[in-house]
Amino acid sequence: MMETPMKRCLTTFDLAFLGIGHMIGAGIYVLTGTVAKNMAGPGIVLSFLFAGIASFLSALCYAEFGARVPKAGSAYSYTYVTVGELWAFVVGWNIIFEHMLCAAAVARSWSGYMDSMLGHIIYNQTNGQLGVLHIGMFDVQPDLVSFMIVVLVCLFLGIGAKCSTVTNTVLTVLNVFVICFVVVYGLILARPEYWTQKDNGGFLPYGMSGVFVGAASCFFAYVGFDSIATAGEEAKNPNRSIPMATFISLSTVTVAYMLMGGALTMMIPYYDIHHSSAFTDAFEQRGITWAKYVIAIGALSGMTTSLIGALFALPRCVYAMAADGLLFPFLAHISTKTQTPTIAMAIFGGVTAVIALLFDVDTLVEFLSIGTLMAYTIVSCCVIILRYQPAAKLPSATTIKESSGASAITSPHSESDALVEPEGGKLKKRYAFLSPYLGRFLPGKVVTYSVATQMVIMMLFSCTIFRWSKLLGNLWTAVIGIATAVVMLICLGLIMVHDQNSVPLAFKVNAFTNLPSFPFLIKSFTLIKQSEYTRITVSNFRILMTNSCYIFVSKTYELLGIWKGKEWQKDPPVFVSTSKYFTVNNSFISALI
Repeated sequence: MMETPMKRCLTTFDLAFLGIGHMIGAGIYVLTGTVAKNMAGPGIVLSFLFAGIASFLSALCYAEFGARVPKAGSAYSYTYVTVGELWAFVVGWNIIFEHMLCAAAVARSWSGYMDSMLGHIIYNQTNGQLGVLHIGMFDVQPDLVSFMIVVLVCLFLGIGAKCSTVTNTVLTVLNVFVICFVVVYGLILARPEYWTQKDNGGFLPYGMSGVFVGAASCFFAYVGFDSIATAGEEAKNPNRSIPMATFISLSTVTVAYMLMGGALTMMIPYYDIHHSSAFTDAFEQRGITWAKYVIAIGALSGMTTSLIGALFALPRCVYAMAADGLLFPFLAHISTKTQTPTIAMAIFGGVTAVIALLFDVDTLVEFLSIGTLMAYTIVSCCVIILRYQPAAKLPSATTIKESSGASAITSPHSESDALVEPEGGKLKKRYAFLSPYLGRFLPGKVVTYSVATQMVIMMLFSCTIFRWSKLLGNLWTAVIGIATAVVMLICLGLIMVHDQNSVPLAFKVNAFTNLPSFPFLIKSFTLIKQSEYTRITVSNFRILMTNSCYIFVSKTYELLGIWKGKEWQKDPPVFVSTSKYFTVNNSFISALI
């Protein structure tokens, strides 16, 4: 098992509740009403199901990587060991940015919810004392409560991982009890005719298209399962715990969302749902006014666990990047007393608190999601690329064996030699007739190029079908759609004619390894389908990428061209040896250029 300065103290139970708490926050009380009223009606049950399946496909990739590379950093670490530093930095910076904004947005929501329960005393006092601050082009209403809640959670997380997860588990269980109350009481008050009245549209008032549009929005309710992978260096048995916790958390959250959506749409007609306080208003319409206090407990508990999940993952991503030399080394400091990344927590938690202080929820939400989708997509592709990489150029062979009930990686040189095997990336014998065309490429190169091509073609296919159909007309839409589908099938065929490496793993996604198009197609559909939202997020994503490239260049290329990233301090031609892992060189980048 990999050595780490962090304390391995988290069980499968702890990790599962960390994922559940991060995903099943206050969004279940707000998002459910919005989707049911404006997008899917009672069909929201199917929307959550489809969104859960899409998230499950991504989670499979995270689960396999969690078993392969039990290291803090989640998608960043997985990208680093597969396609190198540049892509890893882009993914890592996106993850850090997303966690910061997610935490700030949740803190703002927590403050607003508490303020509404207290009769807006906090808002009135703050507005009376501070008023509106004019900062450049922004008119800012400071939110001191959100600032304080972020600081308090950061201080609490600094105590230690075990204490943090225990508290998270308690609050998550409390939230689950509230959800059970809403579902059971809601089904007692249910009127099934609301699902069958044809005058009001029946079960699918917006049709199947509404279900899929709703699924695109519901997908963001599942963002957070990747926080489980960031605890890879603190899990007692990461090879087993990360896959198990991922499946347990996603299954629980999917069932909870579907039951909540079903209970809501059977309590009152979908068109009478209040978009911002759906469950409170639904119980009031049925005469159960006291239920709002129970729901308030669940909402505040859910927002707190979401905040804990985001701020738990944030410093660990920073630590992983700093440990690899892509951020300043002092950010990789681990406290000897608490065995947590305290400096990363203090700095980035402080920045998060300032963001929560100055920006409102609407502004923060505009920046969210596209970076997370990018990370999910690249991780899906990295699983395919690693499966077909050869081991011929690695310094030594390795074995995987069972030790003390856990999968332990043993090697005279590196823990990650077991990522690949010698036969990976070569043509299968029955396709030897393709050797004149494909044999001139190094093993694994054709698969890398095919995956990169699929990424581009999938986005073109999604844009053609979901965004450009009216502009192009039916004929050109059909032509481009068929052409891109043919190219996707060719790329898939090129992948499947090659041998995979046959390394035994604690967890392996056998059915999914040759189908990278499915999760990426779903992700691209999710972005493209939300037209207005997509335009905003893409614009902000460009700003983020410009800043990240500047930071990468200024950090790694210092003092007349001395590269600081650990990968650039080595000089093998194809595979690059790092202190802990071997990373595949940047052929993935060249495939995209």
